[in-house]
Amino acid sequence: QVQLVESGGGLVQAGDSLRLSCAASGRTFSANGMGWFRQAPGKEREFVASHVSIGRNTYYANYADSVKGRFTISRDNAKNTLYLQMDNLKPEDTAVYFCASRGSGPASRSPASYSYWGQGTQVTVSS
Repeated sequence: QVQLVESGGGLVQAGDSLRLSCAASGRTFSANGMGWFRQAPGKEREFVASHVSIGRNTYYANYADSVKGRFTISRDNAKNTLYLQMDNLKPEDTAVYFCASRGSGPASRSPASYSYWGQGTQVTVSS
């Protein structure tokens, strides 16, 4: 069983930055594939970024085209924490952001590939 708790959301202006954190329980965090997703009102949950192990302490990051170059996913295995650094935020980034965890395996953009989810944290970007 894995428990995920997101934090760091808030209300910011366009062009500002935020860093989301996802604290994870469990002893296999370093090996687990992790992802960030978001869901805006009336829309389906969409992929933002994923972070999967490709070897000892080596990870592969994958991004949605809409956030590539602005968002950075990373993790601190000593703290069992996943991060999403969001720079140059835009109003269209407004959504509830979810952290998700899956076992080992290739990177995935599909929510169905992830077994555990956090409760979400709201990010609102004003113009």
